[in-house]
Amino acid sequence: MSPSTEAKIKQGANPKNLAFVPAFAALVIGAIAMGASPVFVREAEVGPFASAFWRVCLGLPVLYVWAWVENRRMDRKISWQFTIPILLAGLFFAGDLIFWHLAILKTTMANATLMACLAPVWVALFSGVAIGESVPRNSFIGLAVCLTGAFLLLGSSYQLAPERISGDIYGLITSIFFGLYFLAVRVARRTHNGAEITLLSTFVTAVILLVFALLSGGTMIPVTLAGVMSLMALGMVCHAGGQGLLALALGSLTAAFSSLVIFVEAIAGAYFGWLIYNEQLGAWQIAGGILILTGVWIARPRTR
Repeated sequence: MSPSTEAKIKQGANPKNLAFVPAFAALVIGAIAMGASPVFVREAEVGPFASAFWRVCLGLPVLYVWAWVENRRMDRKISWQFTIPILLAGLFFAGDLIFWHLAILKTTMANATLMACLAPVWVALFSGVAIGESVPRNSFIGLAVCLTGAFLLLGSSYQLAPERISGDIYGLITSIFFGLYFLAVRVARRTHNGAEITLLSTFVTAVILLVFALLSGGTMIPVTLAGVMSLMALGMVCHAGGQGLLALALGSLTAAFSSLVIFVEAIAGAYFGWLIYNEQLGAWQIAGGILILTGVWIARPRTR
């Protein structure tokens, strides 16, 4: 081994450091894909729990093809082992979607989104205890900056009212489930590839959401082609694309840093709302988006 190579290894130049750029790109693209979900939910013409079910169900064919191709490249078959981390990932994501839709029904979209943005807080607090990943100081600083940005982005629309307290609580529970989902996927990535994890955990999520959708009694089938296309986009773009790329990124990035994707998702959601529905996007919202991006930059993993 040459002295220069040995020096690089000592300085922390390992494959995970070198994989940061593609993993970060996957994280950002996945956040944008997930940020488009409110648009497709609005146009889906079905009940909230039904849209959550179709979101994961219609993503399964794409995820299966992706997992098959990825495993074929490694000369192996898809492992249909539903390990504890994969089962937990599916359970936690189902809880995330269930309480997210309950929050939307019981409070404003701004309130629900602001509460859901607390997910990275739980990831940062539990990473060391739950999955043995210490969180560096710059991650906490970046998280604080992101939270400030999220408040500027969404806080102007936040409305505190007694009749909305239950919805705000559902939003808070959403953030806990989403945070636990990050931790479970991060552990699962130690033994499975990203496509495989997303495929298997989605099966678990789909079964749980199907039960909730049927019990809710809402409309299950859209009546127009536009509604069908919206559900297909929700499954293929937002779930297979968004969650799949997130799982891919978690193979190289820590759970604490990857959880900041929810703030980028909030920026994407605000942009799509402005672009498609002409929703307000003023100076405070733009400043909040800039602060979020600054916080993500501060929290980025550092090489020694």
